[in-house]
Parts: sequence; structure tokens; C-alpha cells
Amino acid sequence: MVVAKQKMSAKQREAKIQAAKEREERVAAKKKAAENTKKVLTVIVCVILVLALGLPTMALAVLGG
Repeated sequence: MVVAKQKMSAKQREAKIQAAKEREERVAAKKKAAENTKKVLTVIVCVILVLALGLPTMALAVLGG
């Protein structure tokens, strides 16, 4: 029993190509959003570290001297 591959009409082929493009765009958008989120989190962590290290140092300088 051999199943013949059905030929796609031009409309079906175009719809399939369009769906693939949309899928690729969604993946690209998701990847870009993940990269932006990573950058934002990195900046937040750096700011927290600067504050955590800088504030006690300044407090010791002001109160100690």
C-alpha cells in the first residue's frame, strides 16, 4: 500500500510559507525579548552590588572619620 504525496495548490503552498515566516518572526521576537530581559537583569544586579558595596564604605568614611 503506497500513499502518493498529494500536490499542494498554490494557495496551500503560500499559506504554508506564510505560517513558517510567522513562526520564525515569533521565535525571533521571543529571543530578542529574552536578550533584553537578560540585559536588564544584569544592570539591576550591578546596581545592587554597587549600592551594597558603596553605602557601607561611605557610612564608615563619614562616621569613622
